[in-house]
Amino acid sequence: MASSILACFVCTLSIIEFVSSHQTGRTRHYHFNVQLHNVTRLCQTKSIITINGKFPGPPIYAREGDRVVVEVANNVANNVSIHWHGIRQLLSGWADGPAYVTQCPIQSGQSYVYNFTIVGQRGTLLWHAHISWLRATLYGPIIILPMKNTSYPFPMPHKEVPIIFGEWWNADTEAVISQALQNGGGPNVSDAYTINGLPGPLYNCSANDTLKLKVKPGKTYMLRIINAALNDDLFFTISNHTFSVVEADAIYVKPFETDTLLIAPGQTTNVLLKTKWSPMKTTFLMAARPYFTGQGTFDKSTVVGILEYKLPFKKPLNTSISSLPIPTLPPINSTSFVANFSNKLRSLANNKFPANVPQNVDKKFFFTVGLGSTPCPNNQTCQGPNGSKFAASVNNISFTTPPSIALLQSYFSGQNGGVLTTDFPGVPLIPFNYTGTPPNNTHVANGTKVVVLPFNAAVEVVLQDTSILGAESHPLHLHGYNFFVVGQGFGNFDPQKDPPNFNLVDPVERNTIGVPSGGWAALRFRADNPGVWFMHCHFEVHMSWGLKMAWIVLDGKLPNQKLPPPPSDLPKC
Repeated sequence: MASSILACFVCTLSIIEFVSSHQTGRTRHYHFNVQLHNVTRLCQTKSIITINGKFPGPPIYAREGDRVVVEVANNVANNVSIHWHGIRQLLSGWADGPAYVTQCPIQSGQSYVYNFTIVGQRGTLLWHAHISWLRATLYGPIIILPMKNTSYPFPMPHKEVPIIFGEWWNADTEAVISQALQNGGGPNVSDAYTINGLPGPLYNCSANDTLKLKVKPGKTYMLRIINAALNDDLFFTISNHTFSVVEADAIYVKPFETDTLLIAPGQTTNVLLKTKWSPMKTTFLMAARPYFTGQGTFDKSTVVGILEYKLPFKKPLNTSISSLPIPTLPPINSTSFVANFSNKLRSLANNKFPANVPQNVDKKFFFTVGLGSTPCPNNQTCQGPNGSKFAASVNNISFTTPPSIALLQSYFSGQNGGVLTTDFPGVPLIPFNYTGTPPNNTHVANGTKVVVLPFNAAVEVVLQDTSILGAESHPLHLHGYNFFVVGQGFGNFDPQKDPPNFNLVDPVERNTIGVPSGGWAALRFRADNPGVWFMHCHFEVHMSWGLKMAWIVLDGKLPNQKLPPPPSDLPKC
């Protein structure tokens, strides 16, 4: 299955020809049938939830300016919703997808049509399930080509290939997280990482389940790299090759060379790979493994695939994979590499692709992000810190998802009472030394609290990691918006000394930012998209523990600044 998907992926020239044969601004229809499908990995066969029986799921292809209509029919017992990660969803918040935030999930036997237009975006994004841990198997690429007769701001590649990282569990991931939430401990880790659904030869019984990317000498390939793993930042490299990074989160960046990437869950990175003219050998390994600085358990394994040259007039050598050296990757806890890599990302900031960074700010927020705990219920033994349960929070508020109505429905209908409150704290209620010795009391508060923003407000958010139960990088994703990363640093953010050093000229523009381990990141965006927008850690375990919150952006005064009513087929809880 995965090999056929790869074959589809590398037929990029024919795909571009197909898309080019139609006028830009067309409507593209897709049908997603949510169904069970038997898949064998690591010598074990299990029934997994898929889209159209494919793992990973099918790609969405479109051009900037196109309207995308996806009918999702749920034919499994689980409730399902799909998020179009990174799509701005301008005035189409009902199609964003997070369960109980912008919609009730699609119940078994029901369907929902996601309808949105891609405005001002081109590049690589992803779609995935946005309820519980279903995105372990429900994910796929979104490939947005430039408008017709518009070129890339770099040389046209020979071919384009999506590279999608994932995680594989032999166990049922719904049972994994359910057990963890019940006993309060950390969930069992994955059994393997995958590249395009394949674990590769370093894992048991997987030599035949290995990604093989065939290339020609002296050509340029664009790798559309997506991290769809549930709980892990990943380093990635190809032995004896370098990359030119040209895009992050579907935003062009100033190109820079590197031999290793760092990519967090939910992030995408486009790189140009220039193959060698006369390679001394024809087979090289690509490898990915995690970056992690926390205190919990995690999957420390390495996934590899193969880069194989197709040489004219030469038969490929039968090179044993075991004889190939595994590429060198940074140490698992190499925060210094991560910081150096992140600091190289800069927006193009030119006339054609400007960086419209808010120079002045209307609303400022300071959010701590990190772990915590909740007391163990009476008559129960818990496996979290000191016999408690693990929790996670923003400003010590662990977000409670409403059980029977979506936040957007509640807000739009004016029936907020009993569902949400608008008193989310803009700063920590009890300041402490965030990256120093943690406080003795690590308990979090619970609530469905949101922040309300006036339309078009210029917003600055400083995200501060904490050392409570271990400092670690948190990939924070904001729905409905891109933001500019105007500053990053280690230790505690200093509101007097740090802002003068903000980059307000060409900061990288993203939808998902890895908050530095033991540090902070400062973001700016303009609240020009009315609706209810989720912001959360893209480590699925941290989101399950409550590291999430929501913004309500009010309507503007003009008709094109108001969120339209919900579609008639919006799912009911």
